Amino acid sequence: MASNLSFVLNKPNDVTFEERPVPKLQNPHDVLVAVNYTGICGSDVHYWVHGAIGHFVVKDPMVLGHESAGTVVEVGPEVKTLKKGDRIALEPGYPCRRCGSCLSGHYNLCPDMVFAATPPYHGTLTGFWVAPFDFCYKLPENVSLQEGALIEPLAVAVHIVKQARVQPGQSVVIMGAGPVGLLCGAVARAYGATKVVAVDIVQAKLDFALSYAATHTYMSQRVSPEENAAALIKSADLGAGADVVIDASGAEPSIQAALHVVRMGGTYVQGGMGKADITFPIMALCLKEVTARGSFRYGSGDYKLAIDLVAAGRVDVKKLVTGVVPFEDAEEAFKKVKEGQVIKILIAGPNEKVVQGMDTSVDEKKLQQAQAAGSTGCC
Repeated sequence: MASNLSFVLNKPNDVTFEERPVPKLQNPHDVLVAVNYTGICGSDVHYWVHGAIGHFVVKDPMVLGHESAGTVVEVGPEVKTLKKGDRIALEPGYPCRRCGSCLSGHYNLCPDMVFAATPPYHGTLTGFWVAPFDFCYKLPENVSLQEGALIEPLAVAVHIVKQARVQPGQSVVIMGAGPVGLLCGAVARAYGATKVVAVDIVQAKLDFALSYAATHTYMSQRVSPEENAAALIKSADLGAGADVVIDASGAEPSIQAALHVVRMGGTYVQGGMGKADITFPIMALCLKEVTARGSFRYGSGDYKLAIDLVAAGRVDVKKLVTGVVPFEDAEEAFKKVKEGQVIKILIAGPNEKVVQGMDTSVDEKKLQQAQAAGSTGCC
């Protein structure tokens, strides 16, 4: 019998496995999905450790997880584009479709967004999940379900790079070499950026970034933002500065240095989330007439483009996967992410068979890099 075993956060550092009823289709436009693989996001770990992110507080038991791919097992009567057996990547946030943000094409800014594993809504670390059909993206034959689980963080990177308006031939500096920072580099290269500089405080992360998509790296030093910026520009031969700077770290020193790295008239995008308020070099922003943009999750077309990039071989998400664990080892997987023992780990669904010694094996080089680097939780 199929299981709807779910990984439930009761309170900080208190998780349990709970068998729940298989959900029923209530809307004719919905589909029932058997979840095959789920990645662990930094936000999942934050809820697990702290029980809250900002004003989103876990007050009742909540199923974790939102980076998932699965297989359609049932479709509503009005669903025409999906059928039983289709392999899909799940977009885990569903807007109201009627507010000003939704109608203007910016549904990621919907004030009534229902987002998986964000209180009070349950997540996808479960056996079965109900979703609107138009937020389920069919995977091409050459894209695996494991790759499908990484479409969510890749869509975050796609949205950030879109916000940056990256053009062919440009130089792009990315502050932070966690999964989203790495993926931003890969997407920027796919957009035609000829120079991609990864910046971090850990050499192992930079080594991996250079083997992945970065053309240059820079180890941030314990000096002033201006000094770091000057050294970065010189080391990467950026001339008057970078065309685009993306912060994927959320760290105050990185943000401060970023505004000194970007060239006159360049573009700065804030993708990482850190402290709510920081000291910001507004004078540099003004004097350089920098275009500054925020970036939040993903919007129209981002998931489709993410899948297309993987299918075409333009972005390789498999390189980020350190290992795959069976569902019953979910808590151990969370510990590995928290302790920085993995780059990206996938949890197989409760009905997914994991071949011991193969799917659960860990690439030793990746493991060494991740252990040296510390946590690389994404968005």
